[in-house]
Amino acid sequence: MQYVGIQTQITRNNRLSLLLLFAFPTILLVMLWVFFAIMESLGSEYFYIDEVNSNFLQTAPFVIIAVAIWFTIAYFYNAKMISAATGARPLERRENKRIYNIVENLCMTCGMDMPKVYVVDDPQLNAFASGIDKGSYAVTLTTGIMQVLDDEELAGVIGHELTHIRNRDTRLLITSIIFVGIVSTTLRMVYEVVRRIFWYDDSSSRSNFRSSSGRNDKGKGVSMLAAVVVAIICMAIAYLFISLTRFAISRKREYMADAGGAELCGNPLALASALRKISGNVGLRECKRDDIAQLFIAYPQSLDGANFFSSMFSTHPDIQKRIEILEQF
Repeated sequence: MQYVGIQTQITRNNRLSLLLLFAFPTILLVMLWVFFAIMESLGSEYFYIDEVNSNFLQTAPFVIIAVAIWFTIAYFYNAKMISAATGARPLERRENKRIYNIVENLCMTCGMDMPKVYVVDDPQLNAFASGIDKGSYAVTLTTGIMQVLDDEELAGVIGHELTHIRNRDTRLLITSIIFVGIVSTTLRMVYEVVRRIFWYDDSSSRSNFRSSSGRNDKGKGVSMLAAVVVAIICMAIAYLFISLTRFAISRKREYMADAGGAELCGNPLALASALRKISGNVGLRECKRDDIAQLFIAYPQSLDGANFFSSMFSTHPDIQKRIEILEQF
């Protein structure tokens, strides 16, 4: 099997990145409009769509600006964000010439600029690529994977990660990670609001909120019901977005990166052997974030077991299946 279609994959990833950039604000704005619509229907005998639209138009610009600022900061500081989540640090050449030689040789083979090299002090076996441009592209390895794998196996793993960079998978994945982070934070805020309404009942505060919208107070029950309904809708839509993002980050990318890594190192069986070893001790102890785990060459078992839906919508195919395909090259 030959690794082909790199330009097609790059074009597809760029298109999906733009799609996510437009889809996410659209979903947030839909959620905002639904919020005002529900509050209007529960807070008044009649449904005044003009008032819903008015409230929406007054609030929407602030939501767009807030998301744009949040996304911009996270996008350009993604390297620090990922390093903080994983505990990665720069690996100096003098610290491990072996790794630098492997990375340099593979980069010369495929004609790409050498990315930065990072290491995570972790006995478990994992690796990942990250970055959005030449200035931030990086390959990160755990100390465990560097110690356990031989040179040919490491070449296969690093080739896999370099293929992700060449295909611009990392840019798409980081865009997804940022959006998922915004959704998660928003959900936590919604949860906190609902919790405060239920456990810290402040009738006057809710009355002020409703009166500011020009409607009469219809009592504690309506306010609680509205909060619960809005929270459920937000969670459902946010989860839908996360699911669609997961599907956009297709499992096919891992197969393509495996094929690219096998071609770069010139030994598909070496990469298959590396994946078999990784599967026996996969993980990254410092990282507890499911979204960051999308970057890893193998999905940590601890995160798989923590959430049924994490494995259901995982961006990684079964590692045994990947090994079987590599052994057929």
